[in-house]
Amino acid sequence: MEAALYLIPVTLGETSIEQVLPSYNHEVIMGIRHFIVEDIRSARRFLRKTDREFPIDDSTFYEMGKHADERTFSTYLQPLREGKPVGVISEAGCPAVADPGADIVGIAQKEGLRVVPLVGPNSMIMAVMSSGLGGQSFAFNGYLPVEPADRAKKLKMLETRAWTEGQTQLFIETPYRNQKMFDALLCTLRPQTRLCIAAGITTEDEYIRTLRISEWKNTKLPDLSKIPAIFLINK
Repeated sequence: MEAALYLIPVTLGETSIEQVLPSYNHEVIMGIRHFIVEDIRSARRFLRKTDREFPIDDSTFYEMGKHADERTFSTYLQPLREGKPVGVISEAGCPAVADPGADIVGIAQKEGLRVVPLVGPNSMIMAVMSSGLGGQSFAFNGYLPVEPADRAKKLKMLETRAWTEGQTQLFIETPYRNQKMFDALLCTLRPQTRLCIAAGITTEDEYIRTLRISEWKNTKLPDLSKIPAIFLINK
């Protein structure tokens, strides 16, 4: 197997692997024994889910953590420098896209090490695809401010960008605050602005709907307090 830094997508929630990941990923994973991961426990669970015979005890895991610096990350790539394949696994979806891993990839690119992204589910792209808001130009803004006044100011700014540039604006919130975000959107945005809520993508709880703010005010939202959701707005 060729030595490279393989970016390994995982399922979004408890969705079956066969539903969202190609069989080629299984072949690649089975050839890797060094993994840089967001969380060791969930990474081991994913590998077992991929193949019950995966040799967990023969594998080495390097946890990214929240406070690791570039020097530490660089040491994680030593097996790759020695000609061994290394995998990167985050908690959900694709590594390095709104998930940890970008710093690892940056070091590999700086050193000219081969980086191979594998195919898998990405909630942001799938949300744009299913929203009807347009994917020619879009921006992911991560988490918005929690403080109500700051959040309202940020929402107004994103709405202005959407209306003046036609650029779809994406952002997320911690699941238990999804309802507060929804309420803030209804109170802050123009009645004509279109809002898509894409939650639980690829899971049994999947909910994807796009309406204007004026229409959302007369629509009952399902309980999203425990479901990851992406909010998208455009004119």
